Amino acid sequence: MPPETSGLFHILSNAGIIVKFILLLLFFFSITSWAIIFIKYKYIKKAYKESVDFTDIFWQCRNLSDAFSKAKALSSSPVARVFITGYTELKKYSKLNNNKEATDNKISYSNDFQVIESVKRALRRTINIELRRLAQLISFLATAGNTAPFIGLFGTVWGIMDTFHSIGISGSASLAIVAPGISEALVATAAGLAVAIPSVMAYNYFTEKIRVLDSELQSFTADLLNLIELYIHKQGKV
Repeated sequence: MPPETSGLFHILSNAGIIVKFILLLLFFFSITSWAIIFIKYKYIKKAYKESVDFTDIFWQCRNLSDAFSKAKALSSSPVARVFITGYTELKKYSKLNNNKEATDNKISYSNDFQVIESVKRALRRTINIELRRLAQLISFLATAGNTAPFIGLFGTVWGIMDTFHSIGISGSASLAIVAPGISEALVATAAGLAVAIPSVMAYNYFTEKIRVLDSELQSFTADLLNLIELYIHKQGKV
């Protein structure tokens, strides 16, 4: 086969319409997957870094109000946003409590229980929101990784069927006739694998990072609730 007729561009330009459609679909999957990979990598990397920074800052602060001022500067940290939610809920309760018991500094046990439960619910809601935000768009990578090989295989099967149909019409099964059609068909499988492999690798990487952040959120929330209980029981300022 002459060099000018054996290149990849020549193979693609002479592929059947179904194979071309399959390759175009896989190209869309590839572009979308890589865009998601770059976007989520930057987002999760920043979220992870700022969460580590905020955790270190939090344990260095003397009180919750100091930590609150620091948390507002770390807007990309899921841990900081969870803390802001918990602190805001606690301050809301404190204001209500001060209005109702302006002349009494003591906090009743029933109110202690109410505020702790209120903060717990607010923290759970925020954690769920943060995890959904972290996992947003990542499911597309799993879809691409699972379906792209089969889409490519479909293009290959269709190309081979078309090749055998052409053999039947021409009545000749020489290598010169069979090889171009087979090579065109196999390009679809290669394209499917080229889309699937990075998508699956990125999906596993992001899933592991999200699992670590989830663990950090759960751990921080437990510590924060313990501190809030301590503040309430000691009637400390928040």
